[in-house]
Amino acid sequence: MRAAVETLGRGVIEWIAGLGQMAAFAAQIARAVMAPPLRGALIRSAIFDSGVLSLALICASGLTVGFVLGLQLYNTLSRFGAEESLGTAVGLSLIRELGPVLTGLLVAGRAGSATTAEIGAMKATEQLDGLRMMAIDPIHFVVMPRAVALTLVMPLLSTVFVLCGIAGAYLIGVELLGLDSGSYLASLENSIRFREDVLQSLVKSLVFGLLLAWIATWRGFSCAPHAAGVLVKKVLPTGSCHGRVEIGDVLLAIDGVEIGLTWEGSAGHGVALGVAAHAVPLVALIVHPFATRSEVIAETTGFFQASDMTQVKQV
Repeated sequence: MRAAVETLGRGVIEWIAGLGQMAAFAAQIARAVMAPPLRGALIRSAIFDSGVLSLALICASGLTVGFVLGLQLYNTLSRFGAEESLGTAVGLSLIRELGPVLTGLLVAGRAGSATTAEIGAMKATEQLDGLRMMAIDPIHFVVMPRAVALTLVMPLLSTVFVLCGIAGAYLIGVELLGLDSGSYLASLENSIRFREDVLQSLVKSLVFGLLLAWIATWRGFSCAPHAAGVLVKKVLPTGSCHGRVEIGDVLLAIDGVEIGLTWEGSAGHGVALGVAAHAVPLVALIVHPFATRSEVIAETTGFFQASDMTQVKQV
């Protein structure tokens, strides 16, 4: 019994210590983003590696998902005589949920694991120690450009995924099954709202990009300095990021349904509050992973009630 309690306590202490190390690492990245020089060339190279090289995978997956959605939704809607609503069903499904979530999973598996392996290999070959010997901060030179690149490319890749999915559903519904193209495009155009659908999708993908960048760079930076350590940490980010993306999607869905925002002030304040409205409950779960849904909502509501720019109310 005593051994079991000691094992449990040791695990909890190690988990808390690891969480604190990750938080300190995130603070170092944030400080590096604001510190000169900009490292524009390194950021552009990282964007190419994480974004451009992932385009083929994103486009192929988006088209495939669009084909399946177009076929399945057409067969379902035809039972109720609502084939003309295919554009609405496909557009809302891809923009609000499937686009950001599936893009996050795909990028985590491809770019996230590659980033972890790259940073881990640099640590195993003592390149990071060499940078320190030359008075160059490895966080600023190695980690920050890759974290910024992963964060920036996620909304762009999510947009490409959604467009490919809509195009794939169009090919199935219009070209193969004979649905009128005007009905498909008109239902799609009339059902999509920028603030409720497009902006929410972009915010989701941005939050997923931040989580992916944080976890992937941390796993590589904290790995053991040998080949086995790099291999273990390379496998971990994919599962970790998949779990965080799925948990984050659930929280963002809860946030969008159960918390209403009264938008006041300028448009810039509105966008900032929209991002905060989605990020606060997600951060609350990361910090308090065993919190209940009601506790997360209460914590989010308390955060915004303390702000003088807007009010949050339960609907």
